[in-house]
Amino acid sequence: MIANTFGVPYYAVIFTSVRTELEAQEYDDAARRMLELVRQQPGFLGVESARSDDGLGITVSYWADEAAILAWKEHPQHREIRERGRSTWYRRCTTRVSRVEREYSFAK
Repeated sequence: MIANTFGVPYYAVIFTSVRTELEAQEYDDAARRMLELVRQQPGFLGVESARSDDGLGITVSYWADEAAILAWKEHPQHREIRERGRSTWYRRCTTRVSRVEREYSFAK
């Protein structure tokens, strides 16, 4: 699902990962919990996510400002799940933070 558009500027956190095959159900459960939790965070605007059959995933979360991003990064439950991801669920991951200055969209 494509996230709503937002007034610019705003921030995008782009998380790219390659999954392992370990504990897939635990991963899915944790991802659902994190989605429920992030939606309650001040400054959170929306999220888009996709994963291919070979394990490559891209999740883009949208934020009002950098302070909101840092607060989410330091959230105790998010920190715990992030460490679990590094130890078990991901072979590789990268996080990029960008400021969005312009956006364009099209819909039929």
